[in-house]
Amino acid sequence: MSTQIKFGTSGWRAIVADEFTVANIRLAVAGIAEYVKTQATPHRVLVGRDPRFLGETFVNEAARVLAAAGVTPIVIPDAAPTPAIAYAVRRMKTSGAINFTASHNPPEYNGIKFSTHDGAPALPDVTRQIEAAIERLSKGGGGGIPSPSAEKFETADVKPDFLKRLAELVDLKAIAKSGIKVVYDPFWGAGRGYSTDLLREAGVRVETVHDTRDVLFGGHAPEPDDHLLTDARRKMKEIGAQIGIATDGDADRFGIVDGDGTFIQPNYIIALLFDYLVETRGWKNGVAKSVATTNLINALAEHHRVQLYETPVGFKYIGELIIADKIAIGGEESAGLTIRGHVPEKDGVIAGLLVAEMVATRGKSLGVQLQELFGKVGSYYPVRENFRLTEERKAAFTEKLKVDPRELSGRKVSGVVRTDGLKLILEDGSWVCYRLSGTEPVVRAYTEARSERDMESLSAAAKEFVLS
Repeated sequence: MSTQIKFGTSGWRAIVADEFTVANIRLAVAGIAEYVKTQATPHRVLVGRDPRFLGETFVNEAARVLAAAGVTPIVIPDAAPTPAIAYAVRRMKTSGAINFTASHNPPEYNGIKFSTHDGAPALPDVTRQIEAAIERLSKGGGGGIPSPSAEKFETADVKPDFLKRLAELVDLKAIAKSGIKVVYDPFWGAGRGYSTDLLREAGVRVETVHDTRDVLFGGHAPEPDDHLLTDARRKMKEIGAQIGIATDGDADRFGIVDGDGTFIQPNYIIALLFDYLVETRGWKNGVAKSVATTNLINALAEHHRVQLYETPVGFKYIGELIIADKIAIGGEESAGLTIRGHVPEKDGVIAGLLVAEMVATRGKSLGVQLQELFGKVGSYYPVRENFRLTEERKAAFTEKLKVDPRELSGRKVSGVVRTDGLKLILEDGSWVCYRLSGTEPVVRAYTEARSERDMESLSAAAKEFVLS
């Protein structure tokens, strides 16, 4: 049983009623309780969720297991964004939080994400301790799993304080003064009522789509990606909106649509906001990005004379830099970012609000701003592709990744980076990065060309390396 519960970069996720069962939930929560009891007192843990199927039941079950194990649960009754829960951990000084969410995964999934006392996603050394505790408990070690308690629990509304903090970090008056109109798509998720409440209170016209609870998320993954933003685009056209913002199931990821309906990929949003924060806040302490995120950020770091941190994939590594106040902004190409003075966790809510502020303050579309950025430091065109492999081919490719290639389809490799996976830097500054999935026979190939013309040929070269 215990081998099913493994905490990856964003916790443990599985299909409900397959591996994500009440029995396994009790086991996972009991393992977390064992870890919490090794930390400083008082042992208090927030328990929250996104709006997925049976979320309320799972929260109640987790609270009962925690209480029986001698850890005080604080239940968040309503669905709440992951970053709001992270902020509550820091403000309330709890031992951490258990969050029932599968983020942007399809509706049949649920998961447990554990945040430590600093509000950051648990680092590998912590998750290893939790997994070891789960292993012991599953074998009856330490007396096994305690019988769930039947008592009533303390509750907490995390929304008011989180909105107050966002209002301190975002210039809502500037958004209102500009007169821009905004469309928000929460994808039936935990972000409902957060961005909209703040903007409307400030006097901004906001319209929404998918603003009800639907545990099936419209029949697809609650992922704010280009192909799923048709309804938001339609609403934008209807009201003449300058910006469309979207968040995923637990509101830790963002999707952005420009006024003309163009989806602006997360790589570009992180770069634009980095440039904007340096310009408007004067923050020049540093910038962080995962190894698979655009080198447009590298070029901007050099341009602004700002320290660059390139991390492995996994937002917890960026969270560490936020806690240490080493960066103004940190982001990943998979649509996660946060900023200085905020939570050490991905926040799709603040991402959307900051983009609205940037469009309002600069008075220019995102497309225009991006072209100006290219004019400043050069152009970058990133693409991500997934290749599904047989187990046999995956094993062969795993061996292939251990060797440093000297060329890629006839292109000379000028540098090799092994921060996470294999990243090949080519002579013109373009690059390819390969990362194997830890959960399925898939290799992710990230490519970035310096011109639109070269995008296709670089992508073909990246694919040939995988399949040859």
